[in-house]
This record gives sequence, C-alpha cells and structure tokens, in this order.
Amino acid sequence: MLGFALPQFGKSAYEDVARFAATVEGMGAGSLWVGDRLLAPVRPTVGYAGSDTIPPEFRTSLDPLVALTVAATATRTARLGSNVLVAPWYSPVPLARQLTSIDVISGGRLLPGFGIGWSPDEFRAAGAPFRRRGAHLDELLEVLDAWWTTNPVEYEGERVSIPPSWVDLQPVQRPRPPIYLGGFTTPGLKRVGERADGWLAVVQVPARTHGMAALPRQRAIIDEAARAVGRDPAAIHTFLRVNVAAGSTVEQVAETVRTLNDDGYGDIFVDLMFAVSDLDSHLEWAERLLTG
Repeated sequence: MLGFALPQFGKSAYEDVARFAATVEGMGAGSLWVGDRLLAPVRPTVGYAGSDTIPPEFRTSLDPLVALTVAATATRTARLGSNVLVAPWYSPVPLARQLTSIDVISGGRLLPGFGIGWSPDEFRAAGAPFRRRGAHLDELLEVLDAWWTTNPVEYEGERVSIPPSWVDLQPVQRPRPPIYLGGFTTPGLKRVGERADGWLAVVQVPARTHGMAALPRQRAIIDEAARAVGRDPAAIHTFLRVNVAAGSTVEQVAETVRTLNDDGYGDIFVDLMFAVSDLDSHLEWAERLLTG
C-alpha cells in the first residue's frame, strides 16, 4: 500500500487539502499522513536533522488534527495517520477526545502515531517540559489505552488524574486504534517493541548510509524488546516513510519504493514536502508513483 503525506507545510499548506486527499485516494493511495511542527525559530537551539537551521517549509504549518479531519471528510477508504504527533505537547485527555472523534468521523481509519520531539524551542513555546519527555509519552499512551478500552474510565498518573467518568464516545476500531511509534534510537526502538502496535520507520531519497541499511538493525532491537516482555514481534507492523529531498526525481523515489517492497516493506508513504511546493506538482508526482 502506497500513501502520501498531506500538503501540510510550506506554500502547499494554503492549497486544497481536501482536493489532494480525494484525488490521490481516487488514484489508489492507501494512506494519508500528517506531521507536527509548531514553529520555526529564527535562531534555533537545535536545528533540523543535524543542521543549525530550520527548513523554511516549517514556517507554514497546518494543524495536524485539523488536516486529518479535513482528509477524513474528503475520503472513504484511505487510512489516516500521524507521523508523528509530538506527544508531550498535548494534554492527554483533550487529545484522546480529538483522536476518538477523527476515528468516528472517518469510520475507523485512524492510525495515531507518536514521538517525543527534538526541538527545545518548540517545547518551551508549547509550555511543555523537555526533560523526561519519554515518560510523558508513556503516560499519554496509558491514558489513551484507558480512554479507549474502559468505560467508565479512571486513571491516576504523574500529569493526569481522571476520576471515574463515563465516556460513551468510543472509537470505531475495537478494542482501540492501533498505536504507532516513531523511533531510531535504541530507547525509542525498545519502546516500540515493548508497547506499540506498529513502528514508523524512515528512509531518505536520495538514500543515505543510515537509511535502508539501518532498517534490519533497528528492527532487530524492536523484536528483541518485544520478546523480552512476552510479545510476538511479528504482530508489530511497520509503516515506512520516504522523505524526499529537494532536487530528487520521481524515478529515484519509485526505485526506492520498489527496493523497499522487495525487502518486505509493503506499507509505505512518500513525503514530498521538500521536493515540490504546489498542489498540482504533488498530484503529478502521486499519479506517476501510483501508476508505476
């Protein structure tokens, strides 16, 4: 199944998300995805992807939950994923209600994916603590599990206290939507193995040395962590994101997708944020990739 990131960032954010979602679904896209950027500091404490700057595309960003809701109403079959929501920025209970609403509106197509983020500047702007953000992700996952699988719901944690409460709005997907986690460090990969339903892996086009070659090693860490807690590693699904750099060609992306398919990665989505900047170009690339 091949999918695409919604045109959420940069100039594309001002164009028609609903048109893109409906059109690529009609072409055969199986999934649509959003990311999560809050702002683009002029003088960032930490830059993007090892640099000392933030890409200009991140200066314009549609809210991911709004974009997913628009896509949900414009489509009928495509799965709707987040890769990733920065978990510690969000208050868990309102987020649980928002995600449940999207799953209901979409008829059970939500694929919620989470990560811990990397920008101290965005954390300060969100009023969220940068330290112990892994623990905050863990608590969010516990709240979501309680919210989606028990009624009345009750939870007592470090940040969140839910008194016994009736929550009758439940996801269409039962017992709950599958939880995906991003991760490429050892702690992050172990968390996937210990508690996630799926892993959000990443490769680059053009390929980098830490891209496709690193996937088996990363997956081995996930599988070992799963076995250590009595889980079946085969039950942990993989969705693979292909980040396309500026100046790349459709042929390079198509070759990467074919190679990944041959290696057993059947569920892939392509992010064209840095490669194209307008809706028609997004649609042209999507059509060429979906038709082979």
